[in-house]
Amino acid sequence: MNKDLNHAFMPVPATVVERVEEGPDLFTLRLELAAAEARRAYHFEPGQFNMLYLHGVGEVPISIASDPQDKHLLDHTIRTVGRVTRGLARLRSGDQIGIRGPYGHGWPMREAEGRDLLIITGGLGCAPAVSVIRYVQRRRKRFGHLNIVQGVKHSADLIWKERWQQWSAMPDTRVLLTADKGDPLWPWHIGPVTGLFGHLQFHTDNVTAMMCGPEGMMKAAARQMLDLGIKRSRIWLSMERNMQCALGKCGHCQFGPTFICKDGPVFRYDRVESLLQVKGV
Repeated sequence: MNKDLNHAFMPVPATVVERVEEGPDLFTLRLELAAAEARRAYHFEPGQFNMLYLHGVGEVPISIASDPQDKHLLDHTIRTVGRVTRGLARLRSGDQIGIRGPYGHGWPMREAEGRDLLIITGGLGCAPAVSVIRYVQRRRKRFGHLNIVQGVKHSADLIWKERWQQWSAMPDTRVLLTADKGDPLWPWHIGPVTGLFGHLQFHTDNVTAMMCGPEGMMKAAARQMLDLGIKRSRIWLSMERNMQCALGKCGHCQFGPTFICKDGPVFRYDRVESLLQVKGV
């Protein structure tokens, strides 16, 4: 990100290379920065986000779902929930939008090397976890046991079934799926993600946990991890708030004394544990 505030609010042009329909009201835009100089200068870490700007409509923060080694294409998986995302959903290959970013702090991937990994994600907001999984997939030998847990409210909400199967075929990897409610043909677990913790494979003294999803789920999962002996400093979570400027200036995403956009969205659990207990923060 350009640190000069005279330019930080100015989006750069990007072209839609491909639009992928992922599920009901969920799609992925594969974007390429239009200028070669911008492509060379752009670098991001898993867990960071971009502001996607649609001319005449507005902009919205979206997690980057691709791998940092994908030099040209930036994947953004988007849920259609408002005016801007509805506009983005109408885009097709060849259309142009604006990009600002990347912003925020990402996952501690270098710190996690050599350790077992727990990736816990809930609901449809699993794009921040996808960036981690893709990162590990490309660098599999750098990490220990990989555990991926995905929870949804209803079995019909599960997307990317083929992708989960592909990830489960990676070496030394366990993928566990669960739904709060399942139809009669649902072959996996029924219940909260914490009900699967007994099936995870990791060494308590050599593990890093990364979570994204509803805050209630993350709080419950963090409590159970602590009961299992995982240190607070080894638990990380990606937070969501109404981010509008991405620079910590507008105040919309204030989280206690911090701002999600510039101090997060990824936080170490021991730094935000007390804030998570305060209603309305």
